[in-house]
Amino acid sequence: MNNKKHTIDVDFFRQLDRFTFMVRKKVSTAYAGSRRSIHSGRGLDTVGYREYNQGDELKSIDWKAYARSEKLYVRQFEEDKSLTTHILLDASNSMDYASEDTTKFEYATMLAAGFAYLVTKDNDKFAISTFSDEINISKARRGRKYLLQTIERLESLNLGGKTGIDEITTQYGKAIKSRSLIIIISDFLDDFTAIESAINRFSYHDLILVQVLDPTERNLKVHGHSKLIDLETQVNLDTYISDSFKEEYQDQLEAHINKISDACSRAGAEFYTFTSDIPIFDAFLNTISRRRW
Repeated sequence: MNNKKHTIDVDFFRQLDRFTFMVRKKVSTAYAGSRRSIHSGRGLDTVGYREYNQGDELKSIDWKAYARSEKLYVRQFEEDKSLTTHILLDASNSMDYASEDTTKFEYATMLAAGFAYLVTKDNDKFAISTFSDEINISKARRGRKYLLQTIERLESLNLGGKTGIDEITTQYGKAIKSRSLIIIISDFLDDFTAIESAINRFSYHDLILVQVLDPTERNLKVHGHSKLIDLETQVNLDTYISDSFKEEYQDQLEAHINKISDACSRAGAEFYTFTSDIPIFDAFLNTISRRRW
């Protein structure tokens, strides 16, 4: 278990405010598109009228309009089609790795907080749940206060265990009651079959996978006699890193990433890969500008 406090800079939310303004200006809004539709029924705001048709609810008739025109009109409302966002954040031991200042978990936490912050701008519900070989399911709620409470919880979280994405998505799937936006943030250094199973399990939903790797994992730079440690099993491995070893490692990693990307494409999901040295707001802008929310 890691007892380190994963601190998010105080200025992070100020930057998010500026970033959100920029996003809304450049790509309309983070959650733009057809999430609001006009039709007859109960809703928030009256947006227009149309003539009464047989089968319309009598309570939707505007009697004042009838008094003026002697014709029956029904009010049309803008109905809020809010989309609950479920963010699954990998808190296994492998996420504790950092070759420089920022661990993969700290970077992933900032991504999760950023996505949740964008959701609060539309006053939609969100939940950030953490997982390893078990999952801590959080209830979806609204508001900045809830976001700040969630960030505080994540900052003091103890990392531990192995990544068990197949089992935890099975458990989490039972807790989702309606079609949602699901964002899974992980290093995805897990068995591909398990990852593919998780993707297919959530393919009914709007699904995004975000892979976070350390720069040294993405491009292996060590050479010669080296001591490697598996953070999830704590197994030490003394080995010699040759050029051929590095080439084989790179090929296998690229093949793994490509298989995840292909599985996401088949399921209609999105897949993004970032290293923890990429500026966090560049990562945000990349995910948001490339999709139509």
